[in-house]
This record gives sequence, structure tokens and C-alpha cells, in this order.
Amino acid sequence: MQRTVKPIRRRERLGYDRVVTRVLLIDDDTELCELLAEYLGEEGFVVDAAHDGESGARRALAGGHDLVVLDVMLPGLNGFDVLRRIRESSPVPVVMLTARGDEVDRIVGLEIGADDYLPKPFNPRELAARMRAVLRRAAPAPGDDAGAVVEVGDVRLDPGTRSASRSDQRVDLTGIEFELLAVLLRAAGRVVTRDELSRTALGRRASSFDRSLDVHLSNLRRKLGTLPGGGDRIKTLRGVGYQYVK
Repeated sequence: MQRTVKPIRRRERLGYDRVVTRVLLIDDDTELCELLAEYLGEEGFVVDAAHDGESGARRALAGGHDLVVLDVMLPGLNGFDVLRRIRESSPVPVVMLTARGDEVDRIVGLEIGADDYLPKPFNPRELAARMRAVLRRAAPAPGDDAGAVVEVGDVRLDPGTRSASRSDQRVDLTGIEFELLAVLLRAAGRVVTRDELSRTALGRRASSFDRSLDVHLSNLRRKLGTLPGGGDRIKTLRGVGYQYVK
């Protein structure tokens, strides 16, 4: 079963032109979907909803959405399986909704490729803020120094096309992984603090209870592999921060 919720579009209500972001909400709680569609509609988003994993995965892979909000607990195909299907062929940003206090769900979601997560119950305002932060990091860089191609050793990063490669082979990264790598490469050889990385990639200050940054860095290390001569590309300096080996 699937259903599209049509909120009042802010640009229609206010009478001016505005770019509208399309969001796919995959959650079996129809009442929550209706409430979020109404709230997010007022914030300038257009929300489409699917209420089971199969239809959610199908619609996410069909394209046409700028971001997916995905609940872990779904009938049939669960949220993790949906995310695996999406990541097989699509880089669309995904924010997962998890049970409060269930750290395992959050870590698994991030390892599979979620860009961020939010535990239930949550404030819709925080969800909107998380969505905007993820979308900013998935957007092409403006035409300034931040958009310059960065090359360190065999790794090349092009902010203009949001692409990364290692030894001329494409490396598929999520939006947050891309931002982490961009910060580390631009600072290659020096230490970047945990708080700086968290603010840049996650849009929030680092917390000792939040393992999101650790999981994203672990995924990034795995995708990049070791240096050509062996050894870690990204070093952890415990209590200090991280360093991309130059």
C-alpha cells in the first residue's frame, strides 16, 4: 500500500516562487506521515509517503526525490533492507528514524549508508533541521575556493561534480562521507578536531554519546582502502582528532 500526502505548498500559500524540495517519507504510521507532511509542507517541502518497505524502496529507486526519511520498523521489508536496496544504485540522502535508546539500530543504519538518524519520538522542527543539514552537504559546492578540485596522493575529490576517485577509480560516497573527506584532504598532514569534523559534516557539535562520526569515518576508511604502500590513510589521534596522511 502506498499513498501520496499533498500538503499546502508554501510557495503557493505565500504567492511567490520558491524551489521546493521533494521528500519521500517511508513509515507505516499514517497519522505521523500526515502530521509531518503538514508541518514540512509549511517549511517548503513536498512530502510523498509510502507505508511499507517494498513500495518505499521502489519509489526511492524511481528517482524524483531529493531526500528520503526512512523508518527502521516497517511491515515486510524492514528499513535496513530498504536502505541496502537504495544504496545498491542510488546516492539519494537518507535520514533514518530509529527507536529511542536503540544505539544498535542507529549504528547499523549508518554502516549501511544512512546520512543521519533521528530517534523517535522527535520534534518535527529537529527533523527539518537535520534534513536541511543533509541536503546542504549533498548539494554542489558554490563557485569559490571550496569548489576547487583537491588531490592528495592517489585520491582526487571534485566538489563541483560531487565525485571522488582513488587511482582513477570512482569511489561512491554518501553526502556526509564526501564532506568528511573534503575537510580531511584540504587539511592533509595536520590534525582536524572531532568537533570541526562533526560541525562540518553533521551540522552539529560533537557529542561523546553520538557515534555517528565514528561510523561515517569507518565507512570512509573501508571505501578508500589503505595507502598504496600500506598503512592507514586516516589516523585517529585519541582525544585530539583525525589526520589524513599526506
